[in-house]
Amino acid sequence: MASRKKKTKISAYLDPDVMTMLADYAARRNQPQSMIAEAAIASFLSPDAAERREAAIGKRLDQIDRRMMRLERDMGIAVETLAVFVRFWLTTTPALPEPAAQAARAKTAERYEAFVTALGRRLVKGPTLRQEISEDVSESEA
Repeated sequence: MASRKKKTKISAYLDPDVMTMLADYAARRNQPQSMIAEAAIASFLSPDAAERREAAIGKRLDQIDRRMMRLERDMGIAVETLAVFVRFWLTTTPALPEPAAQAARAKTAERYEAFVTALGRRLVKGPTLRQEISEDVSESEA
């Protein structure tokens, strides 16, 4: 039977919030608080702690970079979609004669409300334009 080193007892003062986090973490893991604290101290004092932190930060930065690239792509899609729509609308919609233009202006609020309602329904349940474009591009390349 291998001899086991006797552990040394220490007393430490913890901020009440830190103590609550320690107690909650230990309870979730069904482990003693002293074991969690020992592992945390060992990790903090280990020579490769800085490298592990740097690797974790690097991983998070990579994730943020990928998200930013997707946001940039999605914004590009949105801007191009709007530009194509406006160009199409301007080239295919003739100007209304004045009596019809007055009637159209009178219906503006009602038509805008219908647009916002339809947009809200689309955002809640439908596939996004970005997803449709990705699927269309994938299918056409296959």
